[in-house]
Amino acid sequence: MAVFIPALIVLATVVAMEWVAWASHKYIMHSFGWGWHRDHHEPHDNLLEKNDLYAVVGAAMSISMFALGSEWVMGEGAWWPATWIGLGIMAYGVIYTLVHDGLVHQRYFKWVPKSGYAKRLVQAHKLHHATIGKEGGVSFGFVFARSPAALKAELRRQREAGIAIVRESAGA
Repeated sequence: MAVFIPALIVLATVVAMEWVAWASHKYIMHSFGWGWHRDHHEPHDNLLEKNDLYAVVGAAMSISMFALGSEWVMGEGAWWPATWIGLGIMAYGVIYTLVHDGLVHQRYFKWVPKSGYAKRLVQAHKLHHATIGKEGGVSFGFVFARSPAALKAELRRQREAGIAIVRESAGA
């Protein structure tokens, strides 16, 4: 039982972080945080992007939780669940790095999935990048992806309503 509760906290945090990532991507990165996020949506040959600063924010969240859970830092005021929340945030960061930066944008390895959920993730994120600028867009999450057909239909609606400018090659 001593392992069950911490494992549950880590798992719940990983799941919650997908919602945090979705909300921050949609309402921060594609809003007032566009200055950091813009280069992620534009072609470039740089190794790093300003957008990578968001990873530093995620790391700071994780480190803060580790600090809040540490008796070395907080003394008797340490809150033990914070350590496991910090571990969940860190685990989500690893998943994000492998899926988004590695699989989708191929920054670390080259593999194009031909089928299955990995292909769906790649397609969903490519549809996210189908718009020009910060307005409109679909698929703001990173690990859970709606069907490409539903995303294409939503992009088509946004284009027809004048909400989003869709790249010609996107086929929405």
